[in-house]
Amino acid sequence: MSRTTQKEINRENLLNQGVALLMQQGYHGTGLQEILDAVQIPKGSFYNYFGSKENFGAAVIEHYITPYVEQMSRYLAQDPDALSALQRYFNESITELERTDFKGGCLLGNLIGEIGDSSEVCRVALQTTLNRYRDVLQLGISLAQQQGTIRTDKSACELADLLVNTWQGALLRMKVEQSTAPLTQCCQALLGDFFKA
Repeated sequence: MSRTTQKEINRENLLNQGVALLMQQGYHGTGLQEILDAVQIPKGSFYNYFGSKENFGAAVIEHYITPYVEQMSRYLAQDPDALSALQRYFNESITELERTDFKGGCLLGNLIGEIGDSSEVCRVALQTTLNRYRDVLQLGISLAQQQGTIRTDKSACELADLLVNTWQGALLRMKVEQSTAPLTQCCQALLGDFFKA
């Protein structure tokens, strides 16, 4: 195995462990040593990968959203009905959150509340990542508009922003209420009613 390949594997392991621990314990509740011990990488190597805990946090944020963007992109590619693809994505997200007993919610929402205004590096990563997530939803909404299933008097960008904002708020309420009812209400009110043509 080449050194580059092992370095990529180590970086991926660090990011995956970072997602898991930051989701469970938050940014301030997670120590570097805990992450390093879990993936068995020396502290000096960590700094070669990320330079600082703050840079690591930013990389974790960007790493976290990738599977969600890829999943939504796959659904849009597979389903000729873009609105159905959007609904499927959110319904499966709700089912997964029920399966995990409402633990975690969304790492982005958690970190926005914890460090969104105290770390410029992480704030920029959060903003960039939210925009990336919004953009894939915007694509789905735009396709649905072209198919005549979503209203066109508002732009796809406006509707995608509304969906992201409402979903993030619903995720926070889900954690407090220990129920996916806010998520279901969000999807029914927007995708099942307000967005429809």
